[in-house]
Amino acid sequence: IDGLSVYLTYERGLLIHAATRGNGRIGEDVTANIRTIESIPLKLTQPLSIEVRGEVYMNHAELTRINAERVKTGQLTYANPRNLAAGTLRQLDPKVVSGRKLEFSVWSVFDSAAETHEDEHTLAKKLGFRVEEHAKKCLDVAEVVEFIEKWDKPRHELPYQTDGMVVNVNQGALFQKLGMVGKAPRGAVAYKYSAEQGTTKILEIRVNVGRTGAITPFAVMEPVKLAGTTVSRATLHNEDEVHRKDIRVGDTVIVQKAGDIIPEILQSLPELRDGSEQMFHMPSVCPVCGGPVVKPEGEAVARCAATDCFAIERERVIHFVSRDAFNIEGLGEKIVEQLIIEGIISDAADLFVLEKGDLEPLERFAEKSASNLIESISEHKKVPLNRFLYALGIRFVGAITANDLANHFDSLNQMKNADVEKLEKVDGVGPVAANSVYRWFRDAKNTKLLDKLAEYEVTPLVTDHSLISAKLAGQTFVITGSLDIMTREEAEQKIRDLGGRASSSVSASTSYLVVGDKPGSKFAKAEKFGVPVISEAELASILER
Repeated sequence: IDGLSVYLTYERGLLIHAATRGNGRIGEDVTANIRTIESIPLKLTQPLSIEVRGEVYMNHAELTRINAERVKTGQLTYANPRNLAAGTLRQLDPKVVSGRKLEFSVWSVFDSAAETHEDEHTLAKKLGFRVEEHAKKCLDVAEVVEFIEKWDKPRHELPYQTDGMVVNVNQGALFQKLGMVGKAPRGAVAYKYSAEQGTTKILEIRVNVGRTGAITPFAVMEPVKLAGTTVSRATLHNEDEVHRKDIRVGDTVIVQKAGDIIPEILQSLPELRDGSEQMFHMPSVCPVCGGPVVKPEGEAVARCAATDCFAIERERVIHFVSRDAFNIEGLGEKIVEQLIIEGIISDAADLFVLEKGDLEPLERFAEKSASNLIESISEHKKVPLNRFLYALGIRFVGAITANDLANHFDSLNQMKNADVEKLEKVDGVGPVAANSVYRWFRDAKNTKLLDKLAEYEVTPLVTDHSLISAKLAGQTFVITGSLDIMTREEAEQKIRDLGGRASSSVSASTSYLVVGDKPGSKFAKAEKFGVPVISEAELASILER
């Protein structure tokens, strides 16, 4: 069931505590909100002291009811029941939670009397809980596969959203004997159904302008429901990709979306054309500022060449405050755009001299919210050198390259004064990135930004290389797919903290490929190069050791 995992603690039959799974070690206290869910008993039918685990979710019918009410009041509708269930459970006001009918289904009961997983389900029902009525005990793997295939199509008719199956070893003693790999049990596995596909029609092809001036085409489509959400836009990457797939305005196309993955157009269906379709051509001028659009020789991406493009500056500031950079909460895209339009800021440095009075007159701001944002900005004046460098938005310098540079140079000044030859000597930094860094630090506009940041006491923390462990020195890890125990950023940072290298591409020198949920093409490359493939749980075990 696609919802939010919750752990309930009962003492002598009374509910005393409820928490989300969080990062696997620390979750959120949601006890007050959990008490409003009718399918969760506040008192068990037996006075047991146990922990119960299950899924909080919302049925499709309840989502439809809530969205119908929002349409009447002119509000935006919610995309899918999973996100709404998770957002509802985190509400500060339990009255809001009680007004939205959440459900709860148990998938595990920690009780010594239960000898099998099937017994846990039986006990849960006796205690007053709801369990998955379609669960089945299978005698062998062939029966498991048959059961999975049986539900591939009918699962869409279920009253709740689901994207796969969980297969457990039934016998509790055997489950325990199989043990753990990191934080994941060997006795259970999640099977995910293949990405959902659909057909729709392209109404228009527009372009976005990014922080480096990159102009990216995207398709505006007739809405189509995929993987629990309504999709109406899909990225087209670049002009060459549009022509390679022969995608035209007016085409009927096959679009795919798996879970939270960005919608992708797989192919057009030329046999359905009626002659009215139109080829796409990249605009010759920027759609935002009217500046010239150029496509450097040898590059696939066209760019706005204007130095004062509003869209570029907006994206630069959004990138500067993002999670992997300065991580300033409360500064979303709309607020950044508003601050630039109103002339309150001209670049990211101006954020650090904002005062409460600058924000209060703006839409979305009251005295409290203005104070909170000013405080959040003030708390983030000092960040590690690698995050500071990443925040600058230098072309070809992502989080990994920023970390490599920060580990090599003692300070920002040392990096700023380095020539191309010195930059190329940094492990992981090639000639393209080295040239890009060198040119960035010699651009007058960038120098002005750094001077302003220094004037406002926004400076990077110096890396203490003596604190960096060398336990994973010489080892390179690549991660593909989404992780469950930790975020990809957390995993990569832990690898770097232990002296290892986190890379984005697989090569013959890669030590390990870490495979999460829905892995990409890197898996095939790892097989080609003979790179060992490990799970997230095995990575966690390596990091713990």
